[in-house]
Amino acid sequence: QVQLVESGGGLVQSGGSLRLACGFSGSAFSMYDMGWYRQAPGKQREMVATIMPGGTTNYADFVEGRFTISRDNADKTVYLQLNSLQPEDTAVYYCSAKFSDLGKVYGYWGQGTQVTVSS
Repeated sequence: QVQLVESGGGLVQSGGSLRLACGFSGSAFSMYDMGWYRQAPGKQREMVATIMPGGTTNYADFVEGRFTISRDNADKTVYLQLNSLQPEDTAVYYCSAKFSDLGKVYGYWGQGTQVTVSS
């Protein structure tokens, strides 16, 4: 069974930075597609960034070069570096893990970490 635990959220002023971390417990971390999503109050959850087992990354358009996703397979951790934060980045940030095997998809979510950006 996979468990994801996020950390690193907090309150930061506009223009500031945070580094989120997601610890993965379970086996075969290096085979999982990992991602960060966020959900602001009253809005749907949206993709922020994803990183594939081989390191290929994908970012939402609103990131505009401000955020960087990375993974450390040895430590089974995925990171999201948040720079140039703006008030509209305020949301709960969730870590996700996805693995497909023989047509079956295994997906997991963390409990989320709050990021609040003050103006």
